[in-house]
Amino acid sequence: MAERTKPVPHAKPFLKWAGGKTQLLDEFYKHLPEGLGEEGKITRYVEPFIGGGAFFFYLSRKFSFEKCCIGDANEELILTYRVIQKSVKKVIGELGILESAYFTRDEMEREAFYYEIRDAFNNDLPGINFQKYSPVWAERAAEVIFLNRTCYNGLFRVNRDGEFNVPFGGYKNPDILNEKNLQDVAQVLKNTRIISGDFTRCRDYVDDHTFVYFDPPYRPISQTSSFTSYSRGGFDEKDQHRLAALFRELDAKGAKIMLSNSDPRNGNNQDTFFDDLFDGFTIGRVPARRMINCNGARRGRIDELIITNYPTGKI
Repeated sequence: MAERTKPVPHAKPFLKWAGGKTQLLDEFYKHLPEGLGEEGKITRYVEPFIGGGAFFFYLSRKFSFEKCCIGDANEELILTYRVIQKSVKKVIGELGILESAYFTRDEMEREAFYYEIRDAFNNDLPGINFQKYSPVWAERAAEVIFLNRTCYNGLFRVNRDGEFNVPFGGYKNPDILNEKNLQDVAQVLKNTRIISGDFTRCRDYVDDHTFVYFDPPYRPISQTSSFTSYSRGGFDEKDQHRLAALFRELDAKGAKIMLSNSDPRNGNNQDTFFDDLFDGFTIGRVPARRMINCNGARRGRIDELIITNYPTGKI
């Protein structure tokens, strides 16, 4: 039997992430399946769209698992998780150098420094082998965290060539290096398998003792609200259908599954896309505040969906 992980009480996301679930964690907790983290019941956790990992770290503060598996299609993101898992001290060292260089500059120099690091980050992209771990990954992981913490709105957005293209954020005192949290994150990742690529790769790590959480790029609720450029490939309605098929496949395996997404009825009360796609499962609607819009006036309260293959009694 695998050694069970121990909860890490203070671990939290080390990146800002568009669509992060921090504001919904208490609501998600109400919808967790029975037996989570209990020996002989739900002993494994799988999250194929890890992003910033808000829910993953939230669960790691509360529950014990024999094994966790996280993944994402964003290669830079997975590279960063892997380096923190294997060489957190090197990441801390590299990030400390960037933080020091940033804060010793005045406001105008900081902006120039940001674009200098962004250009170097993009220029180095062709030489990065995302399939083979390398010592140079530590520097790149530090750059990912630095850019994320100093860019506009904490976005991670790439163009079709995979180049990071978010402008400078101009924040007065960004939290660039949180050494203690990076160490806590490394502790959480100690017994975690990290996979890169399509979400369907997670199926091999799921059995009837697994809790799976799906947090895909959200289906846009309007023509102007789309934001799926976390990786080069994007995520469209065909992918939503593929995900629903995998949901049913893992349900047949006996896994407990939770999925979140935007509620199409926010924009059109007649849009039953997800109600039809997940017919037969438990579909709940919870209030949330959409934070991705750059226009603060449009960051309003909307409903989001929580879909499970088990009754929660909370909907």
